[in-house]
Amino acid sequence: MTVSDRSAFSNRRRLLGGLAAIGIAAPLGWLYRRSSASGRPSPQLGPLVPDPDGVLDLPRGLTYRVLQRTGEPMDDGQPLPGKPDGMGCFTGPDDSWILMRNHELSPGLLGGEGARGRPEAFDPNMPGGVTRLVVGRGDLGVRSSHLVLTGTDRNCAGGVSPWGWLSCEESVAEGHGYVFACPTDVERLVPPQPVVGYGRFRHEAAAIVPDTHICYLTEDRPDGCLYRFVPDDPARPFEGRLQAMRIAGQPRFDTGQLATPGQSLALDWVDLDETDPHEDSLRGTAQSLGAAIVRRGEGLIYDANVVYVCATSGGPESAGQVFAVVADGGRLKLLAVSTDEATLDHPDNVCVAPWGDVIVAEDGLGSNALRGITPDGAIYDLARNALSNSELTGVCFSPAGDIMFVNLQHDGLTLAIVGDFPT
Repeated sequence: MTVSDRSAFSNRRRLLGGLAAIGIAAPLGWLYRRSSASGRPSPQLGPLVPDPDGVLDLPRGLTYRVLQRTGEPMDDGQPLPGKPDGMGCFTGPDDSWILMRNHELSPGLLGGEGARGRPEAFDPNMPGGVTRLVVGRGDLGVRSSHLVLTGTDRNCAGGVSPWGWLSCEESVAEGHGYVFACPTDVERLVPPQPVVGYGRFRHEAAAIVPDTHICYLTEDRPDGCLYRFVPDDPARPFEGRLQAMRIAGQPRFDTGQLATPGQSLALDWVDLDETDPHEDSLRGTAQSLGAAIVRRGEGLIYDANVVYVCATSGGPESAGQVFAVVADGGRLKLLAVSTDEATLDHPDNVCVAPWGDVIVAEDGLGSNALRGITPDGAIYDLARNALSNSELTGVCFSPAGDIMFVNLQHDGLTLAIVGDFPT
């Protein structure tokens, strides 16, 4: 998401925007980085240790490796696009891991032009897309990288699915606003595969429930909704009906007002008929039927019969909430809420660690970090961007659980983190 998007949702951001105009935002940015360093140490890994190379602070026992940088040539002759965002890891052939990585590019945004104009492009005027990065499991050496999807707009987050990577457009530009299914076994740019049934809106992320193939979908709007697509038959996962979450007995309930971890509400779901509107009207239609408001739904992940949802500007400080939805869609529970941006600052991308904690990547204007959330709601530091105030994106683990991957979005870096993770 852009800085202008984030600036609308916190007093601190409005203050910094005004001060920037008179030339003193940089020192205050340094002060906020200092204050945000006061998070809590991991109960299992200990406190963060400053990185002597000034890239990523980690607890003792963990180390990182830079896999790729924006602008480096890929195997298809294209430079690696900028603004790496949502990412998923898949098992590859010959003892490899496959990273499918979004690039949140749009006309006029910095970070590279993608492969706009290619005949395989969904829209020749749009630079967003997806790259495929293959690394060795043992040495983490880069074996290949190339474009898989191009011609899309602001590919933000997405999700892992049985059919490959689901890449979401955080856009409602003319002809855009879709989820795209991207195969993981191709070694070239391929024609786009939009999943129209998942609706047209400002998508952020997708999460698949394995047995039913129900797909949960977030919407990055301050008055957005939480959706799910229910297949008529799991064997035909893209044929079915789109629904929006509603709090039982409380139409148009604003989930952003929930402030006490552990609060739980019963849910029902409303069917939506016109899911591919020309206008950006789907959330309005859903809320006219009683659908709940979710304040900037972003990160989304399924794990162990629970779907975790980040509402980036929810809560009393408008600085973020993390929800848990039982995978059958019956209840919504507040897992964590920000009451202090030094502890949790606008949670965005999300994953679940092999040791069971929820890991969120921050997208604030302070010192953005990876924060862990224990099952009882305690929040701790797992990593911090020491290079800049760039948001951390794409956090995910290898299927074996021994490697954590993350992007430094505006710095254009993709990193692998290894070491003594909790068991």
